[in-house]
Amino acid sequence: MRLVPIAYLSSYTLSLLGNSVAGIALPLIVLQMTGSVLGMGALAAATAVPAVLAGLFMGVVIDRINRRTSSVLTDLVSAAAIAALPIVDLVSGLNLGWFILFGIIGSVGDVPGLTARDALLPAIVRHGNISAERLMGLRESLGAVAMLLGPAAAGTLMVVFDGSTVLWITAGTSLLAALVTLLVPHRVGDIVRDLPQADTDAVPATGWAQLREGWRVLFRSRFLRATTMLSIVSVVVLAALQGLVLPVYFTLADQPGMLGYVLTALAAGMLLGGGAYALLGARGRRRWWFVAGIVGTTVGFAVVATLASVWVVFAGAFVVGLSGGLFSSLVGVLMIERIPEQMRGRVMGTQNSMMTAGPPLGIVVAAVVTELASLEAAAITLAGVWSVAAVVGLSVRSLRSLEPTEETEATVVRTGA
Repeated sequence: MRLVPIAYLSSYTLSLLGNSVAGIALPLIVLQMTGSVLGMGALAAATAVPAVLAGLFMGVVIDRINRRTSSVLTDLVSAAAIAALPIVDLVSGLNLGWFILFGIIGSVGDVPGLTARDALLPAIVRHGNISAERLMGLRESLGAVAMLLGPAAAGTLMVVFDGSTVLWITAGTSLLAALVTLLVPHRVGDIVRDLPQADTDAVPATGWAQLREGWRVLFRSRFLRATTMLSIVSVVVLAALQGLVLPVYFTLADQPGMLGYVLTALAAGMLLGGGAYALLGARGRRRWWFVAGIVGTTVGFAVVATLASVWVVFAGAFVVGLSGGLFSSLVGVLMIERIPEQMRGRVMGTQNSMMTAGPPLGIVVAAVVTELASLEAAAITLAGVWSVAAVVGLSVRSLRSLEPTEETEATVVRTGA
């Protein structure tokens, strides 16, 4: 494998690992330093809206500048925001206001950073001598590794080091991710600008007009609407299960520590699913991979929703991870092929923003159903929501033919160098 995909995948893993560690460690540090559970919720709420807005509006910037540069800059913003917290702690001490301030600043780097890396994918395929299937499969597998290591690393670091000291390490992973991205040649991040003259003249001049143009591309495409809907629903359902249903289930079963093992089973499934797609994704018809991912995820959610026993939940989580690894890898390949090169920042920024906003909504809905009915009813409701989305996904005409065409192949093959 060439340096370009190795550097890209390494940077992606480091960034995701840092976010995974911070996602566990930061709320615990807030609780340690403020003694307020409400403060943990306030931090999450205060950073959610800026993250969504940044994802929406920074897509225009990502479509205007070199995409390697935008990826590096967003990692540096994240690193600086996290590193500022232990510095303030040394100088004057931390309070909730500081956490919220730098949490908002850091959120400006999170979703745009993910979007910048997503927008860079076609160039990695073109310049890295790697197939889109292998690249996306490896990316999903490495994401699962980060998901496995992050919580364990966060717990270990919180035991070994003082709270704010841990933040130096999480900031270091973001900084290292930025430095590794610099190994990707600058020209790889150049935006391909070879549209016909008539199309080029039609590109809106203002940032707001360009943003609306990206939304028009996303919401007028039946294919993009369908795949975005499936991705959002899967994230919402999974977040509600992880964030509310399963924690409550294991707490009622007097086994709260088992939640971590369920997440391990989920990540292990994702690791195998992504690895399988990396090895075999270029073989067979894509429709088969799509159906396998959708049906497998439906079965997995249904098994988890039974809440029959701890081991049944483990098995269901593994199936969800395995099938989700296949589905996410395939969707990533399709996004590489079918989103116009010059629209990738705006389209994928909107997609990532919606997927960032979705999980809190799913948790709230699950909480309401649990309160009004029962935990079992909430689990069944979530599985039912995904089942409806799965039936729609398997039925819509735009997702029946997924094989590459001459037009989609040109999107990936075009060198632009």
